[in-house]
Amino acid sequence: MKELLEFVVTSLVDDASSVSVSVKEGEKFIDCFIKVNENDIGKVIGRNGKIANAIRTLARACAKKTNKKVNVKIEK
Repeated sequence: MKELLEFVVTSLVDDASSVSVSVKEGEKFIDCFIKVNENDIGKVIGRNGKIANAIRTLARACAKKTNKKVNVKIEK
């Protein structure tokens, strides 16, 4: 899942070197934290949050195999 999120986010932003993705896995939840440069935060969130929702949908589809819920947080 981490590799998928890194690939998607680095494809969206201008400064790909500033992207970091960390995944913490618990018993029932998987927490994903995406950190990007301040200038690229709008590109990751998108207009009305459409790109952020698409990223969350991809993460949920990837976690379906483990029967866990996913939380994706986008940070500066």
